Amino acid sequence: MSEIKDTLFSQIPSVDGVRKQLLTRTRGDKYIWGIVLLLSLISILVVYSATGSLAYKMYKGNTNIYLFKQMSFTILGLIIMYFLHRVNYTVFSKVATFLFLISIPLLLYTLFFGARINEGSRWIKLPIINLTIQTSDFAKLALFMYISKMLSKKQEHIKDFKKGFIPVVTPVVIICALIMPANLSNALLTGATSLLLMFIGRISMKHILLTVMIAMIPVAFIVSVAVLTYDGKKTEDIAKPIAAEKMKSVGRFGTWVKRVQDFMYAKDSEVPYQVQQAKIAISNGGMLLGLGPGNSQQRNFLPQAYNDFIYSIIIEEYGLLGGAFMIFIYLVFLFRCISIFRRCPYAFGAFLALGLSFTLVIQAVANMAVNVNLVPVTGVTLPLVSMGGSSFLFTCAAIGIVLSVARNVEQLEGKAPLETGVNPVAAADVNAAGVGNLSSAAATANPFSSPENLRPNA
Repeated sequence: MSEIKDTLFSQIPSVDGVRKQLLTRTRGDKYIWGIVLLLSLISILVVYSATGSLAYKMYKGNTNIYLFKQMSFTILGLIIMYFLHRVNYTVFSKVATFLFLISIPLLLYTLFFGARINEGSRWIKLPIINLTIQTSDFAKLALFMYISKMLSKKQEHIKDFKKGFIPVVTPVVIICALIMPANLSNALLTGATSLLLMFIGRISMKHILLTVMIAMIPVAFIVSVAVLTYDGKKTEDIAKPIAAEKMKSVGRFGTWVKRVQDFMYAKDSEVPYQVQQAKIAISNGGMLLGLGPGNSQQRNFLPQAYNDFIYSIIIEEYGLLGGAFMIFIYLVFLFRCISIFRRCPYAFGAFLALGLSFTLVIQAVANMAVNVNLVPVTGVTLPLVSMGGSSFLFTCAAIGIVLSVARNVEQLEGKAPLETGVNPVAAADVNAAGVGNLSSAAATANPFSSPENLRPNA
């Protein structure tokens, strides 16, 4: 009998070639790549589970429709992420002003002519591809590019109110004011992330506190109206202000007031239906492993189970351990982005990576807090996990930009091979100012750098 010869799988040229090409062309922080792939896998599993009943009802028994949709958005998002991570991040500094200026008319158009849902207009439909996008996602991405650029350029005058603070805070006020009428929670999260980035960018603390005090005025007003107009107050002899009652009929103001009232006053029988079903789902999950993948019971009753309240479905199917693991993943993502910030020798890239990571992690925390009833109900999704759409694609774009910064840092540190014709120092944004202690070798090698372009010590 002739001896059967076989070839090791690793010795197959085509497979080895693909592996080498993948490793060569995929750069940036490997932990972030792993986190993205892990969250994408979790998203496909949980979205498929959460939309099974909805798909059966809406598409005459075809329960796979949302699965294929989510897989399509996941693949498209990973492609966007890959191509953006291959772009030198200095390009984003050059287009930041243009994108910011474009976002303003987009938000205005959405506010007046966008699709209106629950008295709020957040979406516009692209005519050719027929895709509905939430313009606030694009505006946030453009905003963090722009204020990262401004923070890096204004470091010499960063403590000055007119020369440093006003140029940075003005775009934040404009974008948040345009987002707020349709999506107050999104505007507040965007403003909070911007203030955090300003603090790290050495904006004067008194200027930040002044901004916080001004921003708290509308929040305090909403809470005051909620308290004064609550029907179930024991002090019923106190007349409700007529002006406050009329304000509740303006736009989404009544929705905001109702959510605050539900959060502050609602008892067990008065808790909003979404919150009730989310609590039941979390209770079903138990302490350890939950009901198991695909065994959610509350997906049939919980509105937006595949979107705003997907975290409660995760806990129901995977238990509190699964919920804690999700928190751990986002914390690791934040830790890796902070590591990129600390290692990046140039300000624009450092601020950009940190700003985009903050907005994703803060959004994730807000979504989880809503699901466990720590804060009033909002409309924020769980990044990379909630059912795909424009929000998923813009999240992938943001992570792709972070990976672009990480790839450049690796080249500067010599941990990654240089691309043909790319100078690791010249590739950095010399106009965007440096951050941290730039090594003397790098500073010497860059003839365009000047003392004001280097990141000052924090």
